[in-house]
Amino acid sequence: MAVDYKELKKGGFMRQRQKDCFSMRLKSVGGHFTAAQLATVQQVAEKFGQGYVHLTSRQGIEIPFINVQDIDDVKKALKAGGVEVGVCGPRVRTITACQGAAVCPSGLIDTVKLANEFDKRYGGRELPHKFKFGFTGCHNNCLKAEENDMGIKGGVRPEWKSAACIYCGVCAAVCPEKAIEVDKTAKKLSLDLDKCVYCGKCIKSCPTDAWTGENGFVVSFGGLYGNRIAVGRHFLPIIFDEEKLYEIVDVALKFFEDNAKPSERFANCLDRVGWEKFEQAVEEVL
Repeated sequence: MAVDYKELKKGGFMRQRQKDCFSMRLKSVGGHFTAAQLATVQQVAEKFGQGYVHLTSRQGIEIPFINVQDIDDVKKALKAGGVEVGVCGPRVRTITACQGAAVCPSGLIDTVKLANEFDKRYGGRELPHKFKFGFTGCHNNCLKAEENDMGIKGGVRPEWKSAACIYCGVCAAVCPEKAIEVDKTAKKLSLDLDKCVYCGKCIKSCPTDAWTGENGFVVSFGGLYGNRIAVGRHFLPIIFDEEKLYEIVDVALKFFEDNAKPSERFANCLDRVGWEKFEQAVEEVL
């Protein structure tokens, strides 16, 4: 039987060292699987694999030792249990996300909702090379947003209410960028928004609620974690409009499609073509 390995890899089946065996990647969005889906995964792993699974670094599940002759039966068993096979190769990969504002007290954005919407819009999209999105709900950065080709992090732009301030200086002490200065004697406070990274520590730490703010999205581009490591860059102000976020994504993916060489990662494309050209394209939609 002729085996189309390229097509199998596209559909989430990755060749193993063992002859005719594949490690099967399952679809995951934000690392969410229901208990019923996990039961199906268990059944498939026991019947068609070797009774165990591998948890990937991108919140996914892989079932090793799937024999090529069982692939059709495996797909049917997974589908019956509400589980989909994932993707591999040059396309939008598994979208990762922390639990976000819906569950985590530190969360500033609904990462789960966003990850699912991104999957509907962009999941599996064909591109010159693999492209990874990652969502993290706050600046604790549990999901390491800047490791992704495009990372989205929850942020908040602080606003200060002088009437409520007691000039204790706690906000200045906790600010990681030293964007806040407090003169306790003169009862003066200054905020340098150019230094602010929208982490919200000033808001959380204030004992009198003199700091408030509007939550939004802090976006990074060009992260890479593989043979070459690159930290995603920030050059945009905080984004508050979700639809504007999708416009930015559309521009980024179009730029990648139009400018990347085959098998060239987004970060390498940006370095070669020029970050200035990309920044100009993105800023045009703001």
